[in-house]
Amino acid sequence: MTSKLIYWDIYEIQTKETPIRGVMLRGRIRKLYLEKERNVLVENTQDKEKSVRFAIPSKEDPSLIVEYLHSILPDATIKRVEEHIPNPVLSKLKVNITDRYAL
Repeated sequence: MTSKLIYWDIYEIQTKETPIRGVMLRGRIRKLYLEKERNVLVENTQDKEKSVRFAIPSKEDPSLIVEYLHSILPDATIKRVEEHIPNPVLSKLKVNITDRYAL
């Protein structure tokens, strides 16, 4: 059985001073969403220093994760960087430009 394609909105997390790598941030976000039985993808960025990206299904409210992130990272900024992307790669956003590839 084939399931429908999921479209994702991608968000980028950055902080002014608080470390976000090496502090199990990706695992904490994943656990939060597992406990709430919601879908999430999380990756460190390779195209930007000191940044982590997460994606949730398009049109879903990001407030749960934004509130959680602000509770553990008071200096965090979270902004949506891509919308309605199928099968996204979060580490390098340019990979999501499908016109770059031929089959």
